[in-house]
Amino acid sequence: MLFTQIATLSLAVLTAAVPVEKRSNTCKFPTDQGLIAVTPSKSNGGWAMSPDQECTAGSYCPYACPAGQLMAQWDPSATGYSYPSSMNGGIKCEADGTLTKPMSDNDYCQDGEGTLKAKNTADKEVAFCQTVLPGNEAMLIPTKVKASTENDLAVPGPNYYAGTAAHYYVNSPGYSTKEACVWGDSSEPKGNWAPYVAGANMDDSGNTFVKIGWNPKYVEDFNNKTPSFGIRITCEDESKCNGLKCEIDPSNFNQISGSGSNSLGASYCVVTVQDKANAKIEVFSA
Repeated sequence: MLFTQIATLSLAVLTAAVPVEKRSNTCKFPTDQGLIAVTPSKSNGGWAMSPDQECTAGSYCPYACPAGQLMAQWDPSATGYSYPSSMNGGIKCEADGTLTKPMSDNDYCQDGEGTLKAKNTADKEVAFCQTVLPGNEAMLIPTKVKASTENDLAVPGPNYYAGTAAHYYVNSPGYSTKEACVWGDSSEPKGNWAPYVAGANMDDSGNTFVKIGWNPKYVEDFNNKTPSFGIRITCEDESKCNGLKCEIDPSNFNQISGSGSNSLGASYCVVTVQDKANAKIEVFSA
């Protein structure tokens, strides 16, 4: 009898000492807000997060907006670009599995400044993949530019999150956004290994700064492999643009035509587009 009581007591103590793990609630991606679903068949369920990452209770869950627009929700206490607050983009997932706008007066998405387009003169579609910021900064937000067409690229203004710019990975013609707007690996020149990168933002004076450059990861892992395409910055009114000519001729590996600079071992150039004038990042076949 005593042995049985001791055994029962020991089991009770052991049970009490081992916490029972409770499964967190998750929040479903809203399909009625005009958002762009990212890998909806994966665990992320459409959120602009890594494919194996769920939108769980207590977290901020970022999302992709249509071309030319920017995510307009993030942690309002994240006023500077610093980790870990820079990860807190999107809608707040509450403990009961409901979604809350952290900035209730904002819509889900907001228009960019409207001063930049992607122009594709190649014969196949091109994927411009924008990084998620605030968020994990993976290149998950898709903008498809069909052959011989143009599409808007989102340009943040000076009041956007922490004054940051929009960053894009420019993939080779022929890769779809579904194929290219993922992290990828060094086995193929796409995603984080796309040949080129680009960026844009506007300051208080109405100047848009447009940057194109070689992707440092491509330069590192695909050394001297010539891409099948080049990119350049063009302006409708060249008198409004400082820094032209700004072009990448792929036959000159890791070189820029015009006045360029270097960062992380990769060459780039920047054009300043004044007075809210318009510019384009043009993709052309080599």
